[in-house]
Amino acid sequence: MKTLLCLCGLAAVLNAAPAKDPYPVSAPAIAVTHPAADAPGFTPLFNGTDLAGWKTKGNWVYDTDGSVTLKPRAGETGWKRFDAYLFTEKKFRDFVLDLEFKIEPKGNSGVCFCVADPLNPVDKGIELQVLDTYGLATPGNHDCGGIIKAMAPAKNMVKPVGEWNRYTLTLKDRLLQVDFNGQRIILLKLDESPMKDRPADGHVGFQDEAKRVWYRGVRLRELK
Repeated sequence: MKTLLCLCGLAAVLNAAPAKDPYPVSAPAIAVTHPAADAPGFTPLFNGTDLAGWKTKGNWVYDTDGSVTLKPRAGETGWKRFDAYLFTEKKFRDFVLDLEFKIEPKGNSGVCFCVADPLNPVDKGIELQVLDTYGLATPGNHDCGGIIKAMAPAKNMVKPVGEWNRYTLTLKDRLLQVDFNGQRIILLKLDESPMKDRPADGHVGFQDEAKRVWYRGVRLRELK
């Protein structure tokens, strides 16, 4: 009888529904078009030669294809090495940020913005997740496309490992929208969310989790 009860208990655990994400899911996804390559007003954030205009102690370098990539050094692990993140020297308020990224298996990074303090981006900024969650049926706030600790994406749009993905992030008057591979997956009023205390302007940057990640075509258009 004890064996039967144990087996029944194990079955109940295995069949239990996954824990519900505590943060809301965005409005249903809609098809969108990303900005054209010749769209006016955009400024590249990388010059193709060096990291002028950026600050980091991490091993961010240009790859042979011209993308900017993180090559973790021996012994580097985890995400709490905030001085290894890559941040712009300049702060931005309202803007459109357009970029592409790809990751390695189990890859993990993030697009950070409105970061008041680069040494405390978790509490003094906002992060759009970059993570290997291809195939996940119901993504949460901490999966690719989610705004960490604020909103889950309306749809899982991340491509398989090794393929390039496209983000277009628009922030205007505290309204945030994220377009991901042709779908609008985030529409969030920051002042009505857990991000209401985050600054209206700040640095833009990328998380160093000591895992390979590549970014290219990173450009920004400031909005008036």
